[in-house]
This record gives sequence, structure tokens and C-alpha cells, in this order.
Amino acid sequence: MRETLEKYQVWLYLVAIFTGIGVGSYWQTVQAWAFALWPLLGVLLYATFTQVPLLHISQAFKDRRFMSALALGNFIIMPLVVWGLATLFGLEDAVLLGVLLVLLVPCTDWFISFTHLGQGDSARAIAAAPVLLLLQIVLLPLYVTLMMGEQLVGGHLLSELLPAFLGLIVTPLLLAWLTEKGAAQSAVLKRGVEVMGWLPVPLLAAVVFLIAASQVQLIIESQEMLWQIAVIFVLYLLAAALIGKTLHTLFRLPTASGRTLVFSLGTRNSFVVLPLAIALPDIWAAAVVVIVMQSLIELLGMVVYLACVPRLVKQPR
Repeated sequence: MRETLEKYQVWLYLVAIFTGIGVGSYWQTVQAWAFALWPLLGVLLYATFTQVPLLHISQAFKDRRFMSALALGNFIIMPLVVWGLATLFGLEDAVLLGVLLVLLVPCTDWFISFTHLGQGDSARAIAAAPVLLLLQIVLLPLYVTLMMGEQLVGGHLLSELLPAFLGLIVTPLLLAWLTEKGAAQSAVLKRGVEVMGWLPVPLLAAVVFLIAASQVQLIIESQEMLWQIAVIFVLYLLAAALIGKTLHTLFRLPTASGRTLVFSLGTRNSFVVLPLAIALPDIWAAAVVVIVMQSLIELLGMVVYLACVPRLVKQPR
């Protein structure tokens, strides 16, 4: 049942987004939607982080070639691609912030599901998840600072972003780590962690529904911008696939590991950075729309990835 839920999660999220837009257009009770959103976000982040094997981070380094390719791709090459796209399209202010927040952080949850469905190596994906999560927490503030420069200082963004980052990301992560540590010694907690493994997909569907419903007016007002943003996200997915294929060849990775690498470079941690954007003042509100748009494009892109990645990264003859 859980595997079936994860298999069809793409369509569940898409239905949730479009239903949220429809419902939000009809019942414009933004405050009510936003009020329901924050508890769900907190539970979602906590439940998801408990599924990341934080206590077994050393397992990721058993395959050094794979981890080297993964780190190089996610934290050096793809940030350069993001910087190039942002410069090419002349992004500024809230739109630039949204693009940076969502494209600089590799996914640590549904990329595992897509890796499994796309004939990759799920075990390596699971082992890599805590490394990806911890590195992005350390590097995201640095990358945003470097790429936004004066816009970051001029908009007083740093003083607003850091407290939100610590409260909305670091706190649930620490709670999840304590839960996992307790679960290693308590059968009750261990069972609780297993039950929470069912929660991320339905909770994320509920979250994207509420976000779409609460932000529908802003989405409508930003529709001229959305096409440009959509092009950026499509170009990102194409670049991720090609770079993943290239790194697979350069590092001489096994086929399944190469596919895992492609899915990691292509999927982003949109729901993790979404609370950061939502917590910021209204001047940065467009960043929320950008992140929601990226989620939509990525979900559609993953449908294409599932069909194409096994052909792009083939078994040797």
C-alpha cells in the first residue's frame, strides 16, 4: 500500500495543486488557509526528517566514487548552472530568491522514490540522503549570499532569512535526530518512526493544496512571470540529466548508481525551503509562487525522467 502511494504520488500532488487553485479562487479565505498551513508544514518536515537515516551517515561514504560525483554535481556544478540561468534571464529580487532557494537544495525524500521507480539504486539514495541534507543546510545561506549580493543586503533579507532558517529547518531536523536516537533504544519510538513513514506523501499533498489555495491570487497576478520561470526550470532539468549522464561516465559508476545521480541532480527540496519563503515579509511573496511553480514543473519532469533516464543511462552491452 505504501509503495503504491509513493508510485502515484506525482499525480496526487498535481491534483492537489490544481484543486487548491480552483478552491482558492472560489473561496478566498487566505487567512484560514494560511492558519491551517503552518501546523501541517511543521509535522511534514519533522515526519520527513525522521525518514532520513541521520544516525547512519557514515554508510554514505562506503562508495566514494558515487558520493564524490554526487557532491560535485549537487554542490558545485549545479549551483554554477543555477547562477548562469539566473544571470542569463536577468532575475532580480523575490524571483531570484525563489529560484535560488529551490534550485540550490537537492531533494532528500521523493528522489528516493523516483530512483526506485526509475531503476536506480535505492540503497545508495537512502545512504546519501543525510549527507545531502546536512550539506545543503550549511551551504544554502552561503550560496544565496554570494549570488544575491547587494540585493540581499539592500532588502534586509539576511536578518529575516536566518531566523526562519534556524526555526523552520534546523529545529525539526534536531527533533528528528533525537527521535531517531531514541528509536534505536525504544521499540515504541521505532514503531512511531515507521508509522510516520506513511505521512510525508499525504501531508505534502495537503500542504501543496493549502499553498495553492492561499496563494492563488498571487499566482494569477504573477502569470506573466511564470512562463519565463517555467523555461528556467525546464532548462535546469535538461542540464541536470546531461550533467548526471556525463558524471556517470567520468566517474565510471555502475548503471544503477548513474541513474540515482541523475535523479538526485534533477529533484529539488522544494517543500523544505517553502516555509522559508512563506515566513518572509510580503515584499518577497513572489518567491513562494516561484517555488510552487518549480514543484509543478519538476513533478511533470519526473514523469519524463522515469521514461528517459533508464535509456539515457543504459546497462553496458
